[in-house]
Amino acid sequence: MQMPVVWLIAMVVLLIIEAVVPGLVSIWFALGALAALITSLFHAPLWFQLVWFFLVSILSLVLTRPLAAKYVNSRTQPTNADVLIGRECVVTEDIDNVLGTGAVTVGGKVWTARAAEEELRLKKGGKARVLRIEGVKLIVEQID
Repeated sequence: MQMPVVWLIAMVVLLIIEAVVPGLVSIWFALGALAALITSLFHAPLWFQLVWFFLVSILSLVLTRPLAAKYVNSRTQPTNADVLIGRECVVTEDIDNVLGTGAVTVGGKVWTARAAEEELRLKKGGKARVLRIEGVKLIVEQID
């Protein structure tokens, strides 16, 4: 089989993968296959085609991935729970990461909670601050 045909098939397969899979995954390698196809039409040696394929693929990935990531997934919506981050809460159940226990009340609702530091234990009735949300658990730090 002639190399231009191999590169053409590779490019088409990579473009089909790109069309089927959500997100940008193989477009850079399709560009590399196109570059290798062009070099094969000029009868470049196989080693040069392979080097050119990898070089163009990696360069296009490095140069365009940050820009693509910025515009492809730029429409993230904050959830209602995000307003809890930074707020003070009251510990309603002792927080112990080792035992897997803990709850806090914030905004009138009870949430399961974990301490940000593994060894830290917070006692019932104490004050804490919400640092982040992981799944359905609030990660909190103690307020002195």
